[in-house]
Parts: sequence; structure tokens; C-alpha cells
Amino acid sequence: MGPADDPAAAEPPSPTFLERLARRADPDGFVPFDRFMELALYDPDVGFYARASSPLGPDGDFYTAPAVHPLFARTLATRLRAALDALPAGGPRRIVELGPGDGRLAEGILRAIGAGAADEYVLVERSEPLARRALDRSAPSGETAGIRVRRAPSISTDGPGAGAVVANELLDALPARRLRFTGERWVELGVRADRDRLTAAEGPLRDPVPPPSLPSHPDPGTVLEFSSTAEGLVREVADHLTLGLFLVIDYGMSEPELLAGHPRGTLEAIRHHRPVADPLAAPGSADLSVFVNFDRLRTAARAAGWQEVAFRSQAEALGAWGFPERFAEALRAARTSEEEVRLRLAAKNLLFGFERFRALELATPGSGGARSSG
Repeated sequence: MGPADDPAAAEPPSPTFLERLARRADPDGFVPFDRFMELALYDPDVGFYARASSPLGPDGDFYTAPAVHPLFARTLATRLRAALDALPAGGPRRIVELGPGDGRLAEGILRAIGAGAADEYVLVERSEPLARRALDRSAPSGETAGIRVRRAPSISTDGPGAGAVVANELLDALPARRLRFTGERWVELGVRADRDRLTAAEGPLRDPVPPPSLPSHPDPGTVLEFSSTAEGLVREVADHLTLGLFLVIDYGMSEPELLAGHPRGTLEAIRHHRPVADPLAAPGSADLSVFVNFDRLRTAARAAGWQEVAFRSQAEALGAWGFPERFAEALRAARTSEEEVRLRLAAKNLLFGFERFRALELATPGSGGARSSG
């Protein structure tokens, strides 16, 4: 079934969605794209992530690296354990996962990280159905490891603390601003409601654009995307992680790479593992994402006081964090030739199937957790 054959694409927005969108509109009816994206993904009643069914896995809409093979979680556990062990002894340590989804990554990390690595594993998930699923899935592994697993509405809920924060494939789905250069000026992209349909629209820049400054002479029609929400999250984590490591893994590029390779932007809607032709059609029924603008994210991180430890591809990061050793262990444990073949295919996928993914390691100043492998 292709995008044109998707029956959901023909569904108009629900009256509830249109009503809530109207509340977010400017006086002239224009809704900047990040406000639309926030509603379409995260509204507790009509948002994509509010659905009872999971968006993850073969029966959902997309899958992430933790679903490819437990090797991914085991390798992250190695990096996190090193960062946690480098912290001064005596104080409580938390691992906080932002956007844990269905809990698969948390489960894998807790199984592999070993007893005594941390006191708590905190799941920060806005979606109530996913938060329940993540807790149910990961809590037994936490109990085995002697690490308490619990939920929290935000990283700020528990106040300052030491440990590690993980955000795997979260920032691409945070509300993003989309700007277009007309040839004379930059305008804000967004939507308008036209009766029971949504149409793409443009409006004036409504807020100052944080550093770095906007490109001065792009080609007319160039689209620039970035997430003020993601940059705000980097600042929020800096305010609450007193000592330790912040690990971000997501797909994205530098700003020049984005503008050169994707001059019309990277906005994508996915439903049932297939791209949706019109991202504005049937809002709430498809995942929306844009590539992470890592230049602006790293600039925000430096301004927030983070020390950048490493920025590299996912494959390079996994290699530095112990993937070859974890892979060798898994090969020795394979019981059949078929299991070994599946393992080798999964490893190849993790190393080469996520070629657009980058890993950004940030540490608090003076933290022993800043030491990076490789």
C-alpha cells in the first residue's frame, strides 16, 4: 500500500483537533508549525502518541535501534556504566531516559548494566499509554539488577541529581520550527484550517531565532528547520544534572549539510512503516519528525555550560563504547547457525543501517563521566 492508497489520508481532522488547533492560532488564523506538531503528536486526547496501541515495532508505525537487537542496549549500558562508575562515591545516582517509548531500551540497559550501577532508573515519557508500557516492561529487569524503576513527568520533577541522562531517537520528534527564505526574507511555515481541512501556510517570523544567525544568502525556497523545544530540553537537563553524562542519539546533520542535501526540508510523516504523502492529512494518525539540526543543538549545549565529549556517527560511537566485545560475547553464546546469522545481520544493521544517526555526548564540567571510550 503506497501513500495514495492509505485510507487514513482521506480522513479530515477531528472536530476536537480543529478546536484545539484554533486555540493555538494567531489572531489571523495562522498556526506556526511547531504548535501544530505539538498538538498532532502530544495532545493527550488527539495526539499520535496518545493512542492506546504502540507506534513501535512491526505492528506499529516505525521501529528504533533497540528493536533491532539487544546488542544496542548492551553497548549503551557499557558506556553508561563507565560514566556512572567515574562519579564520586557516596551519593545517589540516577539514570534518566527521556522518551523511553515502549521500554525496550530501558529493559536492555537494566539487564546488562550490572548491580550497583545506579539507585534508580527514571522513565520520563509524556505519553500515558507508552509510560505504562515502558514501566511494565522494564521494572522486572530493574528489580533483578537492584535498581528501582519509576516514572516521572519531567526531568525537573526530582530536582538536581547526579548520574546519566539518555535520549535515544527523541529529539527528531520534538516540535520544530520551519522557516523558508523567499529570496528577500525568512518567513515562518505553518498551517491554516480551511473548513475541515488543513493547508500549508506562511507567516512572519514570530520569535527571535537563537544563535547561530540565519543563513544570509540561501537560494530562494530554502527551508531551515530546528527545534527550540529540543534546545530548551538541553538547557533543562543542564539545570538538573549536577554531575554526569547526557547522551543524545538521533538522526540529523550539521546545518550546512541539511541546507545542501535537503533544501526543501526534512519533514516526514510515517504511518505503518510507510511515508505519508501529505504530512498535514489526518493529523494524529501518523508520526511526524524532522532531522535534528545538530549545529544549533550543540550551540545551545555550549551556552548551557555543557562540555562536549564526543560527536560522531552512531557506528563510530558504538565501536568506541564496546560493541565489538558485546558482539563477540553474543556470537559465543549463539546456540545455532541460524541464530548466528540473525545476530550478524542485526549487527550489520546497527552499524550501517543507521548511517544518518549521530551520537552527541555531553558532560557536566569537571565530571568524571566526561571520559569517553575511543
